[in-house]
Formats: sequence, structure tokens, C-alpha cells
Amino acid sequence: MAMLKAKILFVGPCESGKTVLANFLTESSDITEYNPTQGVRILEFENPHVTSNNKGTGCEFELWDCGGDPKFESCWPALMKDSHGVVIVFNADIPSHLKEIEMWYSCFVQQQFLQDTQCLLIAHHKPGSGSDKGNPALVPPLNKLKLVHSNLEDDPEEIRVEFIKYLRSIINSVSESRDREEMSIIT
Repeated sequence: MAMLKAKILFVGPCESGKTVLANFLTESSDITEYNPTQGVRILEFENPHVTSNNKGTGCEFELWDCGGDPKFESCWPALMKDSHGVVIVFNADIPSHLKEIEMWYSCFVQQQFLQDTQCLLIAHHKPGSGSDKGNPALVPPLNKLKLVHSNLEDDPEEIRVEFIKYLRSIINSVSESRDREEMSIIT
């Protein structure tokens, strides 16, 4: 059985915390000072808690940490190509982010014909921002998406657990589509 591979994009407004979260969730090195991501950074990782279906096939993930600056827009089609999932990260304390994530959802999810189940919204709370877990006022269709809060200071486990659930659902859909392809080859 070949390994299953899944490509997941981390997108969202500038300074929302994508890189910090990406490093945390893939257990990469800690970056302390803020450095805007130029274009994209690709992290390859495996997660011991995620195997595909019951066969126990290993899974490899590529997490594409995409710079939030619109000046990289010309690169977006290349980033989106063959992606299996999109995680939209926003800073829950910046009101303008709520408007901006509509654009990210439209470009990266709707126009790519991804299912809403392949998308995860993360409201990232920066250290010292207070832990207001009130749900942000999301407009449709964003309010149908799975929303999780990430607060690496107060409760890092919560986002880790939610991210593992999300990876599992992505791998299931990758594995199902591979099974369908294999069936179509056989029949």
C-alpha cells in the first residue's frame, strides 16, 4: 500500500498566527519573533495518531503555510493546486479579519470546489489577548464551517486534538477518493 499523502493549506490574513500554529501543530521549531512568511513555507510531517482507515497505512502531510499578504496573490493558483484541505486562521481580536476570511474562503474553498468538511476555521488567540472564547459573528456560509479556538498559552491541547480530528477527516476523504479511483480502474 502506498502512503497516503495530503496537502493542507494554512491561509488567512497577515499576522493571524498561521506560522506559529503551523510550527506548533507539526512540532517544528519555535519561532519567537514575528517574521512575515514570504510566499509559502512547506512543512512535511506525519502524525502518529493519524493512519488511514483500518489498514493502518501511514500518512504523510504537507502543510503549506501561505503568506497572508495579497501581494502573493499571483502565486495562489500554484498553492491551491491539488490541495486536500484548507485551514483558515484568523486573529479573533482583529475585527477586520472577519471580513477578510470571507475572501479566503471564497478563493481557496469555494472556487476550488472543496467541501466545507475539508475546511477548518481557527480563531487564534495571541498570548495576553485574554481568552474570550465568545464565538465571532460569522456570516453565512462561514457560520457552517467547523470553528475551533486556539490558545497556545492557556490550552494548547485543545487545538492539537481538534487538528488531529481534522487530519483524520482529510485522510478519510483522500483514502475514499483513492479507493474510488482504484475501483474505476478495475471496472
